[in-house]
Amino acid sequence: MRPLIALIINSRESVVTNKIDQATQENIQRIFELQRGNRLNLKLSTAEQRKAKLQKLRDIIVARADEIDEALHQDLRKQRLGINHYEIQAVLGEIDVALAGLENWMKPEVVEPTPQLGGKKTYIKYEPRGVCLLFGPWNFPFSLVFSPLVQIISAGNTCIVKPNEMQPTVSKVSASIISELFSEADVAVLEGGVPLADALLELPVDHIFFTGSPAVGKRIMAAAAKNLSTVTLELGGKCPMIVDEACDPTKIAGMAIGGRFRNAGQLCLSVDHIWLPESMLQAFVQIASAIIDKMFYIDGELNKAELSRMVDKRNFHRVKAHLDDALAQGASIVKGGQCEEDDLTIHPTLLVNVPLNSSIMQDEIFGPLLPILTYKDRDEIYQQIDKTGKPLAMYIFSDNDEFVEDVLLNTSSGGVTVNSMMLHYMEKNLPFGGANQSGIGRCKGIYGFKELSNSRSVFEA
Repeated sequence: MRPLIALIINSRESVVTNKIDQATQENIQRIFELQRGNRLNLKLSTAEQRKAKLQKLRDIIVARADEIDEALHQDLRKQRLGINHYEIQAVLGEIDVALAGLENWMKPEVVEPTPQLGGKKTYIKYEPRGVCLLFGPWNFPFSLVFSPLVQIISAGNTCIVKPNEMQPTVSKVSASIISELFSEADVAVLEGGVPLADALLELPVDHIFFTGSPAVGKRIMAAAAKNLSTVTLELGGKCPMIVDEACDPTKIAGMAIGGRFRNAGQLCLSVDHIWLPESMLQAFVQIASAIIDKMFYIDGELNKAELSRMVDKRNFHRVKAHLDDALAQGASIVKGGQCEEDDLTIHPTLLVNVPLNSSIMQDEIFGPLLPILTYKDRDEIYQQIDKTGKPLAMYIFSDNDEFVEDVLLNTSSGGVTVNSMMLHYMEKNLPFGGANQSGIGRCKGIYGFKELSNSRSVFEA
C-alpha cells in the first residue's frame, strides 16, 4: 500500500518518491523532540510573552508586505495589491484580534457549581494542546498558514509548519519569516512534498491543523487516529446561493459574480452554484454577463491581471472535464467557456440547464464555472443539498424572514451569510468552520484559541 500522502499529492502531478533521506528523518525527529521538551515552557508563558511574539510577527509581515504580495502573484497570478492584499490583511486582522483579547481569553472561565455537589470553586482552565502540525493549502498559501499559526501561538502551543509545495515562492517567503522570528523549539518550518508530509504524519503530535479538500481531510483524519491526535479540518463543499423571488436581479448578479470568480473560484467559500426562481433567470443571465464583461474584459479581450490562473494542469483539466461533462449532458454556456491550457486560464463561465446528476453538481468545482439552476419549489433545493452533503457556507438572499428561516431549518452548513457574501467568515467574533464533510472544529479569534486549547475542568471541593 502506498503512503497516505503519496496518494494525495500524486493526484496533483507531483513527482512522488516514497522515502526521505536519513538526515531529513533525523532532523524531523530532532525538531519534534525539541518542541515536545518545550511544551511546559510555553504552557507557563504569560499573555504578554505570547503577545510579544504576535507583535513581532505583525511587524515583519508589514515590513515584507511587498515581497509577500509579489510571491502570491508569481505563484497564482493574484493581483498585486501590496499591504492591502486580502491574504495579508486577513493575517493582520487575526493578529489584532488576538492582541486585543488574549489576556482575557487566558483567564480561567468560572462556572457556577451545581448545588448538589457543593463545589467551593469550579472553573475551566484553557491549556495548550502541545505540539501542533500545520499543513498549508495551495489556494491561499500565505493567509491559511499564518492565520492558524496566530491561533496556535495564542494558545501557547509549539508548531511544525509545512507550507504547500505547489506554491514554491510563497513557501520560501513563509519559511524565511518563520525562521527569522522563532526558535525551532517554538515554531519550525519544513519545506517539501510527499515524503516530508508522510514523515510528519507519523509523528505523535498533539494536534493537526489542515486546510484542503474533504477527500484529503479524510486521509489526514485517518493518520491522526493512529496517535489519537486531535484535528482541525477546514475543508469545503458545494456552497449554494439561494435567491428569493423578490430580490433585485442586479444586486444578486453582482454578489454572485464577486462570490464565484474571486481567485478564479479556487476558494472554499466560493459560491459553487446558484438557485434562482424561474422568473428571474433571463434577467440574471443578461446582467451577470454584463458584469463579467466589465470586471474581466477590455475591448473583448480577457484581462488576465484581474483573473487568477488555475493552480496546475491537473486542476485545469479537472475543471474543464466538469465543463465538458455538463455540456455533454445538455447544459448550455451563456457566457465564457474558453479554456487556455498554455497559461492555465479558464474564462469566467455561466452555465444553464445543468443536470443535477452531472459531475459539476456532484463535486466541489473549485474553478471559474457557475451553474445557474432554477426552482419552482424550495424542496428541490433542499433535496439536492441533502444529497451533496453539508457545505462549508450557504448564501441566502431574501428580505423575507420566513424564507430565510425556512432555508435555515431545512438545511445544514458550517456557516451562513444572508444578503451578502462571506461576511460570516470575515466577522472576527463569529466561529468559522464546517460540518461533517466540510470540516471539523472551529477557528478565528477566541474560538480558534479554544480550539487549540485543552479545556481542563477543575472542581475544588
